[in-house]
Amino acid sequence: MSLKRAFDPVVDANTRLLILGSLPGDASLKAGQYYGHPQNGFWRLVGGVAGLDLVALPYAERLEALKAAGVGLWDAIASARRPGSLDTAIRDVEVADLNRLVASLPALRAVAFNGGKASRLGRRALSLAAGIDLIDLPSSSPAYTRPLSEKAQAWSVLATLLR
Repeated sequence: MSLKRAFDPVVDANTRLLILGSLPGDASLKAGQYYGHPQNGFWRLVGGVAGLDLVALPYAERLEALKAAGVGLWDAIASARRPGSLDTAIRDVEVADLNRLVASLPALRAVAFNGGKASRLGRRALSLAAGIDLIDLPSSSPAYTRPLSEKAQAWSVLATLLR
């Protein structure tokens, strides 16, 4: 089982909302892109919250549009061993240095967790993050089989953070 690593954070000094996944899946790692699996609903969900058609943009422009909207991306796991892409198969976890990243973001108001694994690990790692809202979201992954409309309803809580 090979070691898989997270991508670098996508943030800047204007990041108001940081969305944390668990660890990129195989399709994302192969593409070198956050949420690179074509069936992952992330770009539709966050685009809906931010009022942007992110799916239509090339990847680099998606990231710039997110940053311009005050949204940052990273993962709760820096590295782990995992056959395939399911969070339930993750082993030998090295948690990301979330406190250091959060401390470097002066405009940060909230951290949202994309799925249960990201929430469990991220909340534990951010136990000292006073004054920042922590928000649990249903996973955008196709492995979490709820309808996208149901996920979108839950993700809509993020819209107030971006106004």
